[in-house]
Amino acid sequence: MAENAVAEKNEEKNPLAREESRSYERYIKPAVNIIETEEGLTLTADVPGATKDTLEVHVEKGILTLSASASRNLPGKPAYTEFELATYYRQFSIPEVLDQEKARADLSNGILTLQIPKREAAKPRKIEVKVS
Repeated sequence: MAENAVAEKNEEKNPLAREESRSYERYIKPAVNIIETEEGLTLTADVPGATKDTLEVHVEKGILTLSASASRNLPGKPAYTEFELATYYRQFSIPEVLDQEKARADLSNGILTLQIPKREAAKPRKIEVKVS
């Protein structure tokens, strides 16, 4: 029975296995950079046209989900366009060593910056050696 429990836990954490049900609406997978430091993770995502009100960032069972609807808020009628704005959607599995409660998100000029620090117990630290 232990084997089944492990498999179920892995399936729960796999973004593809537990991805939320979505309509057949068209989605855009935003370009993302993830940088890991000793302090934690910094994720930047390109979400032009998204606003603070339409952007949703949440974590559940080790899965980080980004979603946002985008709109073109420019005055006038577009004469020529080469890309469409649609709903953004992306999921990532994140490690348990991150302190999700202290996560900070900032949206500026269509760039989402999400900072998730590591838990204090997971941060590397130097142990002082004493001579006796």
